[in-house]
Amino acid sequence: MASIADYYAGKNVLITGATGFMGKVLVEKLLRSCPEVRTLYLLVRPKAGQSMQERVSDMMKCKLFDRVREDNPDFHQKIVPISSELTQPALAISPEDVERLTSCVNIIFHCAATIRFDEPLKHALQLNVIATQQLLSLAQQMHHLQAFIHISTAYANCNRRHIDEIIYPPPVEPKKLIDSLEWMEDSIVRDITPRLIGERPNTYTYTKALAECVVQRESSKLSIGIIRPSIVGASWQEPFPGWIDNFNGPSGVFIAAGKGILRTMRANNDAVADLIPVDVVINLTLAAGWYTAVHRPKAALVYNCTTGGINPFHWGEIEHHVMSSFKRNPLEQAFRRPNANITSNYLMNQYWILVSHKFPALIYDLYLRLSGQKPQMMRIFNRLHKAIGLLEYFSSQDWEWNSENMSMLMSHLSPEDRKVQHSTLTCVS
Repeated sequence: MASIADYYAGKNVLITGATGFMGKVLVEKLLRSCPEVRTLYLLVRPKAGQSMQERVSDMMKCKLFDRVREDNPDFHQKIVPISSELTQPALAISPEDVERLTSCVNIIFHCAATIRFDEPLKHALQLNVIATQQLLSLAQQMHHLQAFIHISTAYANCNRRHIDEIIYPPPVEPKKLIDSLEWMEDSIVRDITPRLIGERPNTYTYTKALAECVVQRESSKLSIGIIRPSIVGASWQEPFPGWIDNFNGPSGVFIAAGKGILRTMRANNDAVADLIPVDVVINLTLAAGWYTAVHRPKAALVYNCTTGGINPFHWGEIEHHVMSSFKRNPLEQAFRRPNANITSNYLMNQYWILVSHKFPALIYDLYLRLSGQKPQMMRIFNRLHKAIGLLEYFSSQDWEWNSENMSMLMSHLSPEDRKVQHSTLTCVS
């Protein structure tokens, strides 16, 4: 049985979202564990005065790539940035680049998406659904494509309590929704969004469910795999423990707690906090790419990449572990001593927000004003409360995910790959 590294040897890989959190780890893992991979084509858009080449160059200077740099100082020669814009027709890829990609790409990893929970519906639809449609159209033109791997989310169907590794019927026909919203003013779309998303908590989970439907419809023409990670956090082992490049979601909450800013949070202590390390997700993604290309399943296979059903960790435990960790290893420039309290009681939470958040923020801002500095603490707390509010839906209830396909995939690995994938096997078993 050929190893995963052997499969990727000589292959040309197209990656979207490569400058994002998961995309960076995917690029690093491919370069380090599959050193014979031929070329990584990264769809990148110019941003904030930086060209796509400058963005990729900055990304490769990151500490994340230190191990790759030691093994192969010229690794950057394998990386080819392709100018692209997900909000534009045909992804704004030039005809020359289309020709280059369609003539050589063997596997696509579609990681690009907006992960903002409060993204306006039109924009979320453009980035998560329409861009996926356009990438699939490009994929169908590729002469040597062997697999299309789409990164979804375990919460795409969070309106259900038990979630199997299947693609559920979409909440609405994607094309009808796209056509309907096209002529509407943003204010109208904003007003009707709560009715449209229904039982789902936000536009992110809603549009990711639509994207799965769009991907499934191409599974008769392409070999497709769909990865559904739960809440993706810092790396567990690779390339080194604890790497993260953003403070989105729980990571930002933990840092705020460690700095003594966050003192209270509303969550169900007994609910499972389904956090999964980013390197576990990426290991599974590369394995799924190999399996999809080699075994060519007749239908799109879905992989629920979660830990809650096998290795559960509860929000109540997080309070103890996070606080004890930060007390042993205090963060620099802390606002005050870490001491957070998780409660499911709304009134109790509001009381602690007033006493432990707003009142100290007002006092500190008054001190800043009197000393001639710009007040900032209340603004920081308001942003923190907004972030926590967006997380409350996920921290207050439980889901059950079937993971048979993930177990099946692990059973197909060679002994050599089982060692490489050890972190995945250990984390979820």
